[in-house]
Amino acid sequence: MVAVARNARRVEVGPEALSALAAARAVVEHALGDGLPHYGVNTGFGSLSRKRIPTQSVAELQRNLIRSHACGVSEPLPTDVVRAMMLLLAASLCRGMSGVRAVIPEQIVKLLNAGLTPVVPSVGSVGASGDLAPLAHVALALIGEGFITQAGRSGLTVPAHEALAAANIAPIALEAKEGLALINGTHLMAAQGTLLCHDADTTFAAALTAAAMSIDASRGTDAFLDARVHAARQQPGQVLVASRLRELLRGSEIIPSHVENDPRVQDPYSLRCMPQVLGAAWDCLSYVKLAVTQELGAVTDNPLVFALGDGTAPDPHSSIVSAGNFHGMPLAIPLDSLTIALAHIAGISERRTFWMLSNFDPEAHLSAYLTPKPGLNSGLMIVQYTAAACCNEIITLATPASVSNVSTSAGIEDYNSFGPRAAAKARRALDLVQTVVAIELLCAAQGIEYHRPLKSGTAVEKAHAAIRAKVPALQDDRILAPDIEAVLQLVRAGAFA
Repeated sequence: MVAVARNARRVEVGPEALSALAAARAVVEHALGDGLPHYGVNTGFGSLSRKRIPTQSVAELQRNLIRSHACGVSEPLPTDVVRAMMLLLAASLCRGMSGVRAVIPEQIVKLLNAGLTPVVPSVGSVGASGDLAPLAHVALALIGEGFITQAGRSGLTVPAHEALAAANIAPIALEAKEGLALINGTHLMAAQGTLLCHDADTTFAAALTAAAMSIDASRGTDAFLDARVHAARQQPGQVLVASRLRELLRGSEIIPSHVENDPRVQDPYSLRCMPQVLGAAWDCLSYVKLAVTQELGAVTDNPLVFALGDGTAPDPHSSIVSAGNFHGMPLAIPLDSLTIALAHIAGISERRTFWMLSNFDPEAHLSAYLTPKPGLNSGLMIVQYTAAACCNEIITLATPASVSNVSTSAGIEDYNSFGPRAAAKARRALDLVQTVVAIELLCAAQGIEYHRPLKSGTAVEKAHAAIRAKVPALQDDRILAPDIEAVLQLVRAGAFA
């Protein structure tokens, strides 16, 4: 999915999906003539669901739904988020429980493969009844309305009908149930969650590398990584982090160099409790990944169409059921939890940066602010301020979105998840965490220079070389913003994974 979201793979609608789509569509067609009310098929929406719509107006109903719900505001969502959202929408429809024609997911796939991305404002979804406003902006593009960006033409938006015509794609006309099926799902939340999990994994690997490098930069001990200690705690993330730190430090010449005659008994918590803190964060990330993975295979539409038979005629036991699979709480709570985990990854990283720069411990054999000329030069003093500012913002972002409810649709939709806001906060937090980790890597790499010619572990030395290929060791004061940015780009590119 990440490959499709980031323009690296084409997709298609397969034959099994076509069969499932046909069977479910037959149920909807039958429902149009059975004389009964069916939500979203021949009724209004939300608190207007008791309003019956005549058969001759059901297509107009679906078009009106898309237009009226396309009311998002603020800056557009990133292209990869919108493409991921489109892919998840198409996949959900192809499971044959939404009652749409095959042309609907096929139209989404055409846009994906042509590199056409709808312009989707980032604010407007409350995370229940689906991600209505964002998905409505996607649906607009399918019918030739709204705006689109084109791959390879960054920042340029064009009217959707022009972009479709240039790509030889005809706009589609929506029929019964199809507009509702396009917008009544958790696809924005799930898309954001998937990309967040992918990028959080990369960031976590960089955080572990920074942690290991800081141990040797501070001339810390690795005694706390003893596998017996972590087996005794029985926390899987803690065991994993300790194991990965041992591997990163394997072959270090710095650790044994101060085993004897070192008066220190214990290192500070930011070093000694890495497995416990980062392990807990990893366990939380694992929980988030499980929730998101499960959502990738879900159908989050309403109502759901349960079709029996081969699709050539509706089975009498087929049914259209109104329920609540669109509700985002199964993702909102994990996404809120993700930001809390990210806060601790950043927080303990910033404390290690502070420790290295403070020159508190003479046994670390470092100079104040890691400059050869403290006083005349300020060295890396202020990068810790930047890390502290990032951590402070993450603290505010860690307040959960999902615990505050605001009712919508005249009270019929009276308990919402606000999962998209949880996802947006997690994305901002992750960006800040990456900066904090980059700052620690910058400082730890400088700290390692003080212990030459001794080398750190093989994996740490590889990371150190990657940093030095972009950022030279600090000799005299210089502008540090480019240094931070260079290491940040390494973190985001997965150089420490």
